[in-house]
Amino acid sequence: MIRVLLADDQTLIRAGFRALLQAEDDIEVVAEAADGEQAVALAARHLPDVALVDIQMPVMDGIEATRRIAADPALAGVHVVILTNYGLDEYVVNALRAGAAGFMVKDTEPGDLLHGVRVAARGDALLSPAITRRLIGEFVSRRPESAPRELDVLTNREREVVALVARGMSNDEIAAHMVISPTTAKTHVSRAMIKLHARDRAQLVVLAYESGLVTPRS
Repeated sequence: MIRVLLADDQTLIRAGFRALLQAEDDIEVVAEAADGEQAVALAARHLPDVALVDIQMPVMDGIEATRRIAADPALAGVHVVILTNYGLDEYVVNALRAGAAGFMVKDTEPGDLLHGVRVAARGDALLSPAITRRLIGEFVSRRPESAPRELDVLTNREREVVALVARGMSNDEIAAHMVISPTTAKTHVSRAMIKLHARDRAQLVVLAYESGLVTPRS
């Protein structure tokens, strides 16, 4: 059973998401929060698999709530998915840097939302990878400062894997592209995450763009 926390200051939106999610046999909404502070507290109390968090909320916004959840080792199993009204929003990039596993627009198709929740619960893929990397690439490309050197700790093989993750490939797709087993691909991804202190694949994408390993047009 996938346990979900809903965090949105609009009661009707929460009710709509709850009705959609609760209709599924494998998903349970365990708590609802009306602001970011409540979201952090309820995440600690209920330990959901997925937290659907609105960016703009009173008391504490979704970015700060995400940062606090991601920073708490006791909440390492909580995968934050940011909800936004806009597909390309710089706030989303900041949320990904803060530790969000991905994002979805609020007007997404119901089936896509359900799929996204299941993917986030597995923790093995990005949500909407094509949009995510386009968004990150757009804002990273605007910054003139020199690229950071975090990726220097990786082997060439690991750098190749990170680049493929940044292009939105799953472990199976990476395995097929590199002619290795899915288990080996997953191992390379896991080692890269450990070396880069990345919470999940979303942060690998951010680092890949910020380091210059992948560019918006590559």
